[in-house]
Amino acid sequence: MTSENQHSQNTPLPDDDHMLAHGVDEEPVEANRRLYGSWLLWAVTALAIGYSAFHLFTLNVTPLETWSFRIVHVCGALILGYLLFSGAAFSDDERRGELRWTSWAAIVLLAPAGYSLFQTLNMYQMVLDGAMRLPPELETWHFGWPLLAATGLGIVLSWVHRRQRSAFSLPDLVLVLCSIATASYLLVVYNTPMRMSTGTSFAPVGISFAAIAGTALIMEMTRRVAGLALVIIACVFLGYVFAGPYLPGFLGYPGLSIQRFFSQVYTDAGVLGPTTAVSSTYIILFIIFAAFLQASKVGDYFVNFAFAAAGRTRGGPAKVSIFASGLMGMINGTSAGNVVSTGSLTIPLMKRVGYSKQTAGAVEAAASTGGQIMPPIMGAGAFIMAEITGIPYTEIAIAAIIPAILYFASVYFMVDFEAARTGMRGMRDDELPSLKRLARQAYLFVPILILIVALFMGYSVIRAGTLATVSAVVVSWLSPHKMGLRSILNALQLSGIMSIQIIVVCACAGVIVGVISLTGVGARFSSLLLGVAETSQLLALIFAMFISILLGMGMPTTAAYAVAASVVAPGLVQLGIEPLTAHFFVFYFAVVSAITPPVALASYAAAGISGANAMETSVASFRIGLAAFIVPFMFFYNGALLMEAGWFEIARALVTATFGVYLLSGSVQGWFARQAAGALTRILLLAAALLMIEGGLMTDLAGVVAVVVAYLTQKKLGPAKQVTQA
Repeated sequence: MTSENQHSQNTPLPDDDHMLAHGVDEEPVEANRRLYGSWLLWAVTALAIGYSAFHLFTLNVTPLETWSFRIVHVCGALILGYLLFSGAAFSDDERRGELRWTSWAAIVLLAPAGYSLFQTLNMYQMVLDGAMRLPPELETWHFGWPLLAATGLGIVLSWVHRRQRSAFSLPDLVLVLCSIATASYLLVVYNTPMRMSTGTSFAPVGISFAAIAGTALIMEMTRRVAGLALVIIACVFLGYVFAGPYLPGFLGYPGLSIQRFFSQVYTDAGVLGPTTAVSSTYIILFIIFAAFLQASKVGDYFVNFAFAAAGRTRGGPAKVSIFASGLMGMINGTSAGNVVSTGSLTIPLMKRVGYSKQTAGAVEAAASTGGQIMPPIMGAGAFIMAEITGIPYTEIAIAAIIPAILYFASVYFMVDFEAARTGMRGMRDDELPSLKRLARQAYLFVPILILIVALFMGYSVIRAGTLATVSAVVVSWLSPHKMGLRSILNALQLSGIMSIQIIVVCACAGVIVGVISLTGVGARFSSLLLGVAETSQLLALIFAMFISILLGMGMPTTAAYAVAASVVAPGLVQLGIEPLTAHFFVFYFAVVSAITPPVALASYAAAGISGANAMETSVASFRIGLAAFIVPFMFFYNGALLMEAGWFEIARALVTATFGVYLLSGSVQGWFARQAAGALTRILLLAAALLMIEGGLMTDLAGVVAVVVAYLTQKKLGPAKQVTQA
């Protein structure tokens, strides 16, 4: 932040009572997103609005057949994605922007892409005329091979085709036509009795062609919006389908032919399965809800309210980051995205009051990651868990309360002890928004309260989300940022664009889920986990933790959990762990993969803002979020942490575990009893913390004894030498 900007924040602004947060709700523009003008802008805007409106109408008024709805859902995201996101770097050179050979090659590819699309209309007419089967020659030579040629060559061409940011890409137009052709064929076939033949030798061959093209289109779009991590993992799983018969040991299996596998992978066993089921209902609805909150500037209010409430305390901006990022991260469903939106404000302010670059970035990364475990929305993870496990959503949201409290309490204590250890100040009153004024606008929390109340009154998630979205519009009429027709259309457009990443990521994760279910590798992994558990159940849990983190590295939370839930959770359930406990265990480690070195997306995003070394920031965020790596193990030993006990046990578990994370923070930061702690005291505090978090009566008593010994040791040995700031 420049000195000029800092001065503007210190200068009293009577018009807005020193509001610090402006534009928190604005969606960051990705480096590879096209910025159209003129009629192209209007066309893409209309498509995005129509896409969001289609979901609202279908979910609330006239439902579509399930598979058809999911096919249109994925196809719409691909169309918008290929229109908006480039497959190669933009060109700044006018002459280089005119790579004419790629443009002419794309024009040539429009012929097979358009021809395959035309043939879907031909096949649709044949079905209307009563055909029970489609001619294999037609599906193979007139639809399948032209579609695969256009898709494969179009993807490769898009990698080398460079245009200016405002220009449209002809290779991507080829991919748009291929996406429509794939969806059109599947809609034709899946709405006839031919749908029942998927996975058998009688399945129409065109399904396999469409599935191969569709999978390639999904994976290419995933690469563009979410990076290579998930694509590489998906390719490894796809490779396993055909390499499995040649692998030794528990990984070996008889194998599947290309046609048999791909005739099933684009069904509810894979791409159209649980991940897309959730993205096409709950996730898209809550993205629309979040977009309406953003359009009414509620995000700005959340951040300013956090500054007004916590900014005065020592290390105030760090504590503001915890509250603001927790609220925003709960809604937007992505750790790295939340870091970018709120961290651009909180990280410079943390540095200004004395936090190092690494710590400032680490606090923001840890807080933004914590938003994914914050009920009731939990960054959409709760909805996927409900879909996979069959456990009611409200039960999952209730179970998440204590773990979320423990996580955020731990992060709060970490930054507070850091501030105490280094003698930091809080922010002055003249630097902060007016709490009195912001308190008068507390009605802006009403949409979230309506959502929570509606869910616990028994309304469906879809109905509750729709009511909350409508209430966001109504509440905005009481605020300075009233939503009219223009703002509503802007929110629908924003939600259409925001949804692209999560939808294609869920579809790509569906490919992995399909491989797991069709090859049985999940069952073999479960048997391996059971074998490890025969030696030690704790060792099996540690093994499951590492696999969950490994599968989640570099991936958005939703996809990370979906994959880990398919691979790891069934094995934990077979160990005798309750399904809710097993899935929360997996979910937590999938989430914290965003701050786990060496691939920590949230930490890297924060380091980009703070200017710190990315690896040092990820190590610091791992330390600050350490509670999230310990608490899941306690789910297994103490069900009260997930509300699975009587009220007395739950209350005792909450109190003792909160005290435990307090001690854990003191151990990590080297601060206890208002002074720096030595090595022996820190070891005793760590032992006491683990005993208190575990939650049994005897372990609580042992923890109290360890705390007393640590206190006496601290007083006898005196404070340790002041530690330099990390």
